[in-house]
Amino acid sequence: MCKNFGVKNWLYPMPVLIVGSYDETGTPNAMNAAWGGIYDTNQVMVCLADDHKTTDNIKKAEAFTVSFATEKTVIPCDYVGIVSANDVPDKFAKAGFHAEKSRYVNAPVIVELPMTVECKLLKFNEDGICIGEIVNVSADDSILDENGNIDAKKLAPIIYDGVTHAYWSFGEKVGQAFSDGKKIK
Repeated sequence: MCKNFGVKNWLYPMPVLIVGSYDETGTPNAMNAAWGGIYDTNQVMVCLADDHKTTDNIKKAEAFTVSFATEKTVIPCDYVGIVSANDVPDKFAKAGFHAEKSRYVNAPVIVELPMTVECKLLKFNEDGICIGEIVNVSADDSILDENGNIDAKKLAPIIYDGVTHAYWSFGEKVGQAFSDGKKIK
């Protein structure tokens, strides 16, 4: 038997994305973006309402970063999603975040978040979809494996459960993409 829930915005897993931007004075800002992901091979998209300070910042700077909330950063990452920089201009600092300027775009890399996708703004659609071209991905050495690749387990990203409004930790590896399906003959 299957229970029907009707139209819901439930999608699993939903990454917890932290969007970084600079305002016109160079003050860093971060917000927790509820919806976002890969848009195309070299593009990221995040849904941002017009009234967000982040939206204004990105439009002016034409750049932003997207980092992944981690198990260690649940509290500050949730905080930047429930407080607006329109109301609390120093919310970045209050969250305990520190910024390093990206070498590739005019946006902050959040030191406490070990993986960052650095993006040049391509466009804002009229429905609030912000699309950025990925110009660099940076990762702290602490999350790299012995081959120099990002280790998802070491990154320890969290996912958002829209049904219960909970954050969950990343699970165990259960298979190898583009390989395990070959076992079916």
